[in-house]
Amino acid sequence: MHHDEIKKAREAWQAGVEKDLAKRPERRDPFTTISGLPVSRVSTPEDTVDLDYLRDLNFPGEYPYTRGVQPTMYRGRLWTMRQYAGFATAEESNKRYKYLLEQGQTGLSVAFDLPTQIGYDSDGEMAMGEVGKVGVAIDSLADMETLFGGIPLDKVSTSMTINSPASVLLAMYIAVAEKQGVTPDKLAGTIQNDILKEYSARGTYIFPPKPSMRIITDIFAYCTTEVPKWNTISISGYHIREAGSTAVQEVAFTLANGMAYVKAAQDAGLDVDQFGPRLSFFFNSHLDFLEEIAKYRAARRLWARIMKDRFGAKNPRSRMLRFHTQTAGCTLTAQQPANNIVRVAFQALAAVMGGTQSLHTNSMDEAMSLPTEESVAIALKTQQIIGYETGVTENIDPLGGSYYIEELTSRIEKGAEEYIAKIDEMGGAVAAVENGFIQREIQESAYAYQQAVESGDRIVVGINKFKSEETVKPGNLLRVDPAVRERQVANLAKLRSERNMAAVSQGLTKLTDAAKGTDNLMPPIIEAVKAYATLGEICDALRAVFGEYEARVLI
Repeated sequence: MHHDEIKKAREAWQAGVEKDLAKRPERRDPFTTISGLPVSRVSTPEDTVDLDYLRDLNFPGEYPYTRGVQPTMYRGRLWTMRQYAGFATAEESNKRYKYLLEQGQTGLSVAFDLPTQIGYDSDGEMAMGEVGKVGVAIDSLADMETLFGGIPLDKVSTSMTINSPASVLLAMYIAVAEKQGVTPDKLAGTIQNDILKEYSARGTYIFPPKPSMRIITDIFAYCTTEVPKWNTISISGYHIREAGSTAVQEVAFTLANGMAYVKAAQDAGLDVDQFGPRLSFFFNSHLDFLEEIAKYRAARRLWARIMKDRFGAKNPRSRMLRFHTQTAGCTLTAQQPANNIVRVAFQALAAVMGGTQSLHTNSMDEAMSLPTEESVAIALKTQQIIGYETGVTENIDPLGGSYYIEELTSRIEKGAEEYIAKIDEMGGAVAAVENGFIQREIQESAYAYQQAVESGDRIVVGINKFKSEETVKPGNLLRVDPAVRERQVANLAKLRSERNMAAVSQGLTKLTDAAKGTDNLMPPIIEAVKAYATLGEICDALRAVFGEYEARVLI
């Protein structure tokens, strides 16, 4: 049927609908996605008239990868089921990892406590009250050896959510592997290593942007030759969305950060097709089911075009946006917590239908505490049911070609391109962070969403509608024993009394000299780690040279 005929038929149908609205009004006006994008009453071929199949969609595994980065996607193998875990001491986290692997998890994902994330040892004044609370405490190579005890590092892939001190934790992982007899070229995994989103959305930064970017490009260069299977960065939109951004902003700011890393690496003399294939991304899966699916497809297409057209990437793998997904922690509620199981299931399904490479499903009790073993098992089984029972993995990109999905994919891509153009005018993502643009945009979106919830325009079950009269006190919550810090402090004192202080001093001196110069920082960091220099000592050596970042106050 010709588009003119469809247009006429649509106008006639619309006129009939308008008459009917007088008797049966719609539930609200206007309809929008969670991110505020308008939702038309119905989508037709008119809404995809500018779409060229081969140019804009193509087949799975073919540029621009809108329909997936692998030619057979989940028909070949399912995504990696990678549950994020870590709490208290290395011993306790090691037990949880072994439990998850027994339950059928296919990759490890390490959560570090706040002192570790910002480069402090457990016995430091800044660590008081935070040791082991939101992740595992890692003070030295000794803790890392315990964390991965009995887990063969050549048989699992490991993701580590660590940013400013990512180089140090990667060095520890390499050293543990070597003690197991596993060479660095056999290691598979990811370090988050995405500092730009820390300044705008998360806050676990140490050093200012310029030295931080240098550390990142040093990791790129080192891993390209020494740890070639390692994903050297996970460019993260997850925390941008958790801070309150829209789906369009999540794509735009994440890819703008990615562009800044690629440019920094090229400026440091690296070839885009050497490090490009090891870039990975990390996205949120929020509650607007169809918007999220469209978001992943738009991000893939836009990144492929950016890498090809802007950075001249010729290797197909350099153009592929491969990503991990985590369901949206910000949507979990302490009220009626069992509802979170349902929320997470739909969010996980959106990630799968959007083509994710790995997935973490949040647990029902995470709005109140660290997850228990029981709730973690339910979260993991959610992925297994999607993968093995629902049938959605049999056809690649089953919603591809839906008028609404394609319209929404293009709209998200266009909105992200407009943001990226603004960021380009400012001089790139680093400048946009330094002048507070990205932070302000996220804050305004977060405020608008909160207003919509408080006014009742956006319904959250159990919060502003369908509330329970009874107050149910949850039981069986996981609490971290405050004595964890005492154990860590005792272990540190023992380590410091037994290690070779001359080797520690020599390693830290070499690191300081490298930081003052231009040598790659990874070799001296690895040397210091192997001498059992602590995380805090290594970060302090870098602080002495690079200084610390102070956040801009937004007015």
